[in-house]
Amino acid sequence: MENWIEYLNDIVEYEVRWNIYKTVIILLVLWLIKKGAYKLIGIRTDEDMKRVYHWRKTIQYTLAFIGLLLIGNIWISNFQSITTFLGLLSAGIAIALKDIFVNIAGWIFIYWRKPFDVGDRIQIGEFKGDVVDLRLFQFSLLEVGNWVDAEQSTGRIVHVPNGKVFTDPQANYSQGFEYIWNEQHLYISLDSDYKKAQQLLKDILYELMQDGFKSIERAMMKAHKEHFIHFGQYTPTVYTKIHERGIQLSLRYLCHPRKRRVYEQQVTEAVLERFRAESDIRIVYPITSVFLQNQPIPPKP
Repeated sequence: MENWIEYLNDIVEYEVRWNIYKTVIILLVLWLIKKGAYKLIGIRTDEDMKRVYHWRKTIQYTLAFIGLLLIGNIWISNFQSITTFLGLLSAGIAIALKDIFVNIAGWIFIYWRKPFDVGDRIQIGEFKGDVVDLRLFQFSLLEVGNWVDAEQSTGRIVHVPNGKVFTDPQANYSQGFEYIWNEQHLYISLDSDYKKAQQLLKDILYELMQDGFKSIERAMMKAHKEHFIHFGQYTPTVYTKIHERGIQLSLRYLCHPRKRRVYEQQVTEAVLERFRAESDIRIVYPITSVFLQNQPIPPKP
């Protein structure tokens, strides 16, 4: 009897040891395949970074799935019956873990329909930023805006559940047409020469942005073909409006979302320098005056 037990123990020990060897070999082979695949899709230019990112993610998920099937078949007897049972069990789990499955469905939707991609600047609900990572349950944004002006980066990484794509509206700054309209307002007095001021502002905008007109025109043609996006005018312009503070001059121009603050600074500095030399143009701004009046203190009764 003891010999029989020792024999069974030897068989079990041999099978366990052999299963460990096979598991290690499978993991090693999958690791080598992943490294070899990464070498084949190496980055040659900066434009390849997005392509490489998606290929790496695809390779990771594919090898993980293959590894799960192979290793599960080694350690679990009648693995096919187990997978059938898990398939039936998942229906019940889906009710208890609804949010997890919604996030997985959102991940599939993001890769299938591509409402946004890595590198795009988007706003989804109250969150705004550049997409830096796409994962199975959530995607990550490098936050912009919030307490920082002109939608510059705050430095925070915001992780958003993938299920948000089904419930919250999304605004994509980069997809379709990669430029946005930006406006700056300037107020001058009613007795100022507003036509001269308007022409000076147009000259400033054309001087600063004429190098990018060809790129904007190409982007406009592409957007019109792919998404039927059309603007009657894409060159900078200045609009005039009577305001309670005087004459409002609105500078409107196309710019890249990530260069919005740079353009605002360049335009502001050029306006201050150019208008300072004009005696018939006066920039106005609200002023609050406080008058203090000394009153005698009434005598005590």
